[in-house]
Amino acid sequence: MRTIAICVLLIASVNTLPAGDKAEGDFKPLFNGKDLAGWKQYTGKSGVWFVEKDKIVCEKGGGGWLGTEKDYADFELRLEYRLTPGGNSGVYIRAPETGHISRVGMEIQLLDDDHSKYAKVKPFQNTGAIYHVVGPTERHAKPAPEWNDIAILAKGRSVKVTLNGKKIVEADLDKYLAIPAVAKEHTGLKRDAGKIGLQSHTDRVEFRNLRIREVK
Repeated sequence: MRTIAICVLLIASVNTLPAGDKAEGDFKPLFNGKDLAGWKQYTGKSGVWFVEKDKIVCEKGGGGWLGTEKDYADFELRLEYRLTPGGNSGVYIRAPETGHISRVGMEIQLLDDDHSKYAKVKPFQNTGAIYHVVGPTERHAKPAPEWNDIAILAKGRSVKVTLNGKKIVEADLDKYLAIPAVAKEHTGLKRDAGKIGLQSHTDRVEFRNLRIREVK
């Protein structure tokens, strides 16, 4: 009877785990929560990127971008971010070390979409967009300074973006490369691997719970 009771308790404890914990077994932390080991600042002012408790923080604008030392090809990246009101940031994927990364790599836009100063931006400038190429199907970001959760799945020629549990981008990169003007300006759409980066454009931005799984 005691053995049965222990088994029942174990089953019950597993079933009460948060869904995220059960789904994250093949994800690995991309940030150790203590320092910037495994990361490198590629451009921007020195000293503005740092660790604060369990977060990677850029204190103000001019921070350029902080990227992984390792290259990633096909992967799913999950993280949480928090902007200040009116903030503008981004996540770089398959990025080279130099150049205008939103063109020679790819940038997934992070923006305080509902702020008045962005009232006239184009869809490909809203949160979740492959910046300047593919806009989200809808706005789904929480306003600053709330935390937002974003997942980016890059597999082969496909990039999918899920924001706060809602898929808002599902892009076939070759479809956009077939447009001559896009192919000329956004050469990074051809890349199959590169750095993952955190970009600072304006004001303070915070990132936490960064984790990744490489996919085949």
